[in-house]
Amino acid sequence: MGKGNMNFRTKRTVALTTVVAAGLLAACGSDNGDAEETTTAGGDTSGNTGEIHIGVPAGWDEGVIISNMTAVTLEEQGYDVELTDAEIGVIFAGIGSGDMDLLMEVALPTLHADYVNEYEDTIEDLGWWYEENISNVAVNADAPIDSLDELAENADLFNNEIIGIDGGAGITRLTQEEVIPTYGLEGMEFKISSTAAMLAELDAAMSEGRNIAVTIWNPHWAYDAYDIKNLEDPEGAFGEPDQLHTFAHEGFSEEFPEVAEMLGQVHLSEEDLSRAGNFIMNENGDQDTYEMTSQWLDDNPEVKERFTLDAED
Repeated sequence: MGKGNMNFRTKRTVALTTVVAAGLLAACGSDNGDAEETTTAGGDTSGNTGEIHIGVPAGWDEGVIISNMTAVTLEEQGYDVELTDAEIGVIFAGIGSGDMDLLMEVALPTLHADYVNEYEDTIEDLGWWYEENISNVAVNADAPIDSLDELAENADLFNNEIIGIDGGAGITRLTQEEVIPTYGLEGMEFKISSTAAMLAELDAAMSEGRNIAVTIWNPHWAYDAYDIKNLEDPEGAFGEPDQLHTFAHEGFSEEFPEVAEMLGQVHLSEEDLSRAGNFIMNENGDQDTYEMTSQWLDDNPEVKERFTLDAED
């Protein structure tokens, strides 16, 4: 199974102005200037009823998926939607300042609580759309262990390493601060990389029949694409499951009441996200993400109708 292309693409690429980009990066305190790409979603925007700017968290595949689902369906209903691919701290700064409108993957109460607390006076919660976002260490399904408390004594079976994602991710912090000390994994190398690099390593290991341990989360399309299993976490080091919320800049629900109401009603299941993600990010990862999202929604009208402005959950 080929690995997914983690960079979403839409039809027309435009640049943020230097002033806006610099302001967002300064507010975030980040030096990751290459993590931001602004695009305009495809579709007919004649007679548009407003412009909406969605920040898409780089490397968070389910965030890419729901952001593109929202862009596709809102554009079909007359809105002009702009998508900006950026590090999540940059997006929080963007919605906090009003330079962006929406961030559609905020994991609470744990992973993104610090960001929410920092910007609580200038952002608003539109509600959750996925109920149980669970952080995990996953291994190939035929690995001879089933629990994190077995990993340290079997580290050599996994090349003495755990493959992680980017350093700024909440799952990376939890692994470093909670999981490794709780289960005595200090003797293993925790390789911090990116979601794309982790998936590439997973793809290679599965193709070659090797054992591998990766940090990953439910929901993720990799569970649909690969035969992997989560290691049990008997000590609860990863904490309780998060809900995935949509946040907006303060005042969004007054400016776009119908959109805010619709987004507050949208709920997706793990099956929805796994099937959509595998199709969009993996099987067609070399295609235009917006176009593949549009195609998947047309093939799955029961999901698409949830994004209708007058839809009931």
